Amino acid sequence: MILRIEDTDLERSQAKYEDQLIADLKWLGLDWDEGPDIGGPYVPYRQSDRLEIYREYAEKLLNERKGYLCFCTEEELQKEREKATAEHRQPIYSGKCWNLDPEESKRRRAAGEQAAIRLRIPERPIRFHDIVHGEVEFSNEVVSDPIILRSSGMPVYNYVVVIDDALMKITHVIRGDDHLSNTPKQVALYEALGWPVPEFAHLSTILGSDRERLSKRHGATSIANFREMGVLPEALTNYLALLGWAPSGGTREIFTPTELTKEFTLERVTPSPAVFDMEKLYWLNRHYIKEASASKLTPLACSFFQAAGLIAYPSNDAIDGWFDKVIQLLVPSVDRLDQLPERASLFFDYDAQAALAAPDNAEVLALPHTNAVFSAFTAKILEDKSAQAGHLSSERFKQIVNEVKAETGVKGKELFHPVRIIVTGSHSGPEFDKLVPLLEEGSHLALPKHVMSVYERAKAFAQARAN
Repeated sequence: MILRIEDTDLERSQAKYEDQLIADLKWLGLDWDEGPDIGGPYVPYRQSDRLEIYREYAEKLLNERKGYLCFCTEEELQKEREKATAEHRQPIYSGKCWNLDPEESKRRRAAGEQAAIRLRIPERPIRFHDIVHGEVEFSNEVVSDPIILRSSGMPVYNYVVVIDDALMKITHVIRGDDHLSNTPKQVALYEALGWPVPEFAHLSTILGSDRERLSKRHGATSIANFREMGVLPEALTNYLALLGWAPSGGTREIFTPTELTKEFTLERVTPSPAVFDMEKLYWLNRHYIKEASASKLTPLACSFFQAAGLIAYPSNDAIDGWFDKVIQLLVPSVDRLDQLPERASLFFDYDAQAALAAPDNAEVLALPHTNAVFSAFTAKILEDKSAQAGHLSSERFKQIVNEVKAETGVKGKELFHPVRIIVTGSHSGPEFDKLVPLLEEGSHLALPKHVMSVYERAKAFAQARAN
């Protein structure tokens, strides 16, 4: 695999884009055998550094009468296209400069007249084999003589990729099927230069859920976007591999990169467009999040807490250890790591008044014994010495809940849901035996936002009810 920077479009090529692309590929876990960062036998690997090579082969085509100089201005070309369209013909270049005397054309260029170099398309159909689409044929009547070198001296994409692929001994060209119409021009170039034509495989277009071409309006469409959302590289690589391709057997969906390498074949790529399903990606991401070790997950997750202002940098071992336990508690409930700060709001954003007014809690608040549970539980917490000190254990918490159960005669959801509203502000959430110790521990840490202990929450809740 070769990493090549195709930057002949100078207006749209910037170093920051190259840096981003390399960072994205490395994040995905992809690597390459040759490239601008590691070198190789076919240096340089930036097309902007290979301009002399492209000009040399353009002149070779010109001298062998397989290419010709074109003096047409953009205005003339536009008029040609408009006339062809009006006459219901293909809006391709007429090839009129082909009929100019070659020696006269060279003299005109030498005198300073601006001229592009075009490849002459042969007067026969252009055929090639595509691994995905099978045998493909284009009539020469629909393929325009393409410019290979602009009058400015800058080469064009369809030309330089052929030169590079041939010189770098590329055997397989795998790309999107939006490039299928470029392929006859490239095949014609291989043939004109006497080079073997590589294998082509044009992969199906990726569509959004509305079956329109994937674009920014469908959400994240760049590797950086998914990284910023907290999608793990293993999940994204796994999901992308399944778009337009199915493994043998067709039922398995979870693959490591090593397994994908072993299983993947171009022959199993489908020509039908693939639909990008965010929910499927999130399902895979949940799997990889649950499988990830704490040593891998915690640094990734903490970056989202830092961005949300919930953890300061630098932190200390006590804070890092606490966040590690918070992350392990919350990750089973998230699709993406960027959801963690919102899930962690139960630690940082306790609001008793909001809990009593929340529509989601209305059903529990209306139960006949809820007020009795509220009163008994808050009273016991406020009287408990360990709770007052912020050291309430999960065992003591369980004991208090059992005392409330014995006093009120309430059990099951009618007991636990009101207690949960007092402790978290919501009638649903993590298990108490894991949550309570984290609340107590967090209340003693110097965090940017204070974590209220169970005692502080019970006190705030009692005051809210009194008001």
